[in-house]
Amino acid sequence: MPLRVLVRGGGDLGSGVVLRLHRAGFWVLVTELEKPLVVRRKVAFAEAIYTGVARVEEIIARKVESPEEARACFLRGEVPVVIDPAAQTRIWFQPHVLVDARLTKKGGDLVHPAAPLVIGIGPGFVAGKDCHVVIESMRGHTLGRLYWEGSAEPDTGIPESVSGYNAQRVLRAPVEGVVHTRVEIGDLVREGQVIAEVNGHEVRAPFDGVIRGLVAEGLHVTQGMKIGDVDPRQNPKFCFLVSDKSLAIGGAALEAILSIPALRPLLYAEDGWR
Repeated sequence: MPLRVLVRGGGDLGSGVVLRLHRAGFWVLVTELEKPLVVRRKVAFAEAIYTGVARVEEIIARKVESPEEARACFLRGEVPVVIDPAAQTRIWFQPHVLVDARLTKKGGDLVHPAAPLVIGIGPGFVAGKDCHVVIESMRGHTLGRLYWEGSAEPDTGIPESVSGYNAQRVLRAPVEGVVHTRVEIGDLVREGQVIAEVNGHEVRAPFDGVIRGLVAEGLHVTQGMKIGDVDPRQNPKFCFLVSDKSLAIGGAALEAILSIPALRPLLYAEDGWR
């Protein structure tokens, strides 16, 4: 029976995990919200919830609603994505590994252990309490490190710096309401250009750059919520490639799985899931 992994959260970091594990030959299923809040949609499998089919680099993801549809995806070499905030899919999917990549910073909300191996990404998780192992998500010397005891570094609340810009590059909703976008991910924009509107309130580019991320058109957001991301490096290519950080976290998840001797034989198992 193939090694099955359930990834909660198909945002850009979770998608780095999916990318690594899918390429390694695992069956990876993604669960998401009914309306994902993902910003970097061109490198996020969560986009399949909005579009039905999404592509991250060379990998195709498809929205599914049943075990039969999910299995058909696997047999086509695709990644199934299902609306399932509570991860009830695990009842029929019976994953060998559950990766919580939602980045809620609050830890897990399932009774531990929810799978033979539970991996938590980022702050909030405590190894041995709500997961078996935690992956460090903060950039720096410890990015991608596994903690089989304890927790990851606490959230600083400060966006990571890109070419000297940190908080300035993040676009936030000025008020609560519905987002109407005026540009697309990958577009070059000028300082002061209108990027989006929220209930008639304009959100403008803080500097010249590329729109690296932008929430889906028509999404309802709360005041202060992150709705976009401007990259000062002005290279549209970066918008469509999974980041070094996401790949590092994905590699850490692969290391965690292969460190469990009981899971290794499943890499060579035949299709036995029905």
